[in-house]
Amino acid sequence: MSNLSTRGIWPWLGLAALLVAADQATKVLILANYQLGDSTFITSFFNIVRVHNTGAAFSFLADAGGWQRWFFTGVGVAASVFIVWMLRTHPGEKLFALALACILGGAIGNVIDRVLHGYVVDWLDFHWGLLSGLFPGGHFPAFNIADAAITVGAVSLILDEILRWRRSR
Repeated sequence: MSNLSTRGIWPWLGLAALLVAADQATKVLILANYQLGDSTFITSFFNIVRVHNTGAAFSFLADAGGWQRWFFTGVGVAASVFIVWMLRTHPGEKLFALALACILGGAIGNVIDRVLHGYVVDWLDFHWGLLSGLFPGGHFPAFNIADAAITVGAVSLILDEILRWRRSR
């Protein structure tokens, strides 16, 4: 790997580290100021809550008996290693690298929670009446900055692939 490629990875790793720091700082505030289940009304569509998620997205496997903690930790660590390798090989592809950096920061943020607490701390609670047919009381499942970063990264990966496909035509 050339020195230029290695240097090109640092801004992306910096972005991932910034996302991890923001995610962990907000979770420290939630853990220090809220008990499990506490909620603060902010607007007609947003609350701050404290939720513990022992599963994955949408609490998938949350009640699996405990093995999922280490399974999802392992998946997060493996994904992080793979993403760093991908960033080393593609640091100049800006949208692709941005997507990977967002996913990396989110994965590490949630892995830290699983290792330290045995669950992921979620605290952003958005709710709209039109969601009531899909989610109880119209509340979208609570999430955190790491989850938002992973989502932005996934959407950016899809956009990058669409743009790559269009350029090749």
